[in-house]
Amino acid sequence: MFNEVLWFVFALINFSLLLIIYRFSGKAGLFVWLGFSTVVANLQVVKTIELFGLTATLGNIMYGTAFFVTDLLNEKYGKDEARKAVWLGFFTLIAMTIIMQFVLAFEPASIDFAQESLETIFGLLPRIALGSLLAYMISQHLDVYLFSLLKKKFPHPSQLWIRNNGSTMVSQFVDTLVFTLIAFIGFYPLSEWIQIFITTYFIKMIVAIIDTPFIYLARSFKVKS
Repeated sequence: MFNEVLWFVFALINFSLLLIIYRFSGKAGLFVWLGFSTVVANLQVVKTIELFGLTATLGNIMYGTAFFVTDLLNEKYGKDEARKAVWLGFFTLIAMTIIMQFVLAFEPASIDFAQESLETIFGLLPRIALGSLLAYMISQHLDVYLFSLLKKKFPHPSQLWIRNNGSTMVSQFVDTLVFTLIAFIGFYPLSEWIQIFITTYFIKMIVAIIDTPFIYLARSFKVKS
């Protein structure tokens, strides 16, 4: 139960920190968080853990906050701002991937102790980044589109949970399928890949449910644009 309890605490910390940066920095804070979450989620996903009795990767909570950000931007500032944030996250991931490949290419000094560890994390990054980039662009644009569509059909402020969860559940399914196919198929045995896919999507749905009260709270903030 240790991982499960820690995971829920970790989720609350992630969304609380996101609320703090939004409360004090407004829309700019959301753009900063989106770039940050995109990079960090792709580092965390390298680590696998046992969660709810299944094999899972980390990064789902942090990645879920990116969808939270685009939904909040869509809700308060419109879909154009949400799309702008999507492209920001796309650029930060590409920039990190390029820069870290150059870092790995430098010959380490005789006293260096970090090269092997960096290669372990960032050597796998191009494949993960490719899967993440494609999954990110497809699912995030789908999320923005679905949120806007649901906003027209369910425009009442109290129906935000429908817009938020409805768009996220569909787009996260697509995201999980595209990402796990590119990043992990052939790297893990098929049975492990299926577990990762199911667990990843299941966890993302829990994250979407957890973020609901946070997005209502964030919408109520009076912040500078």
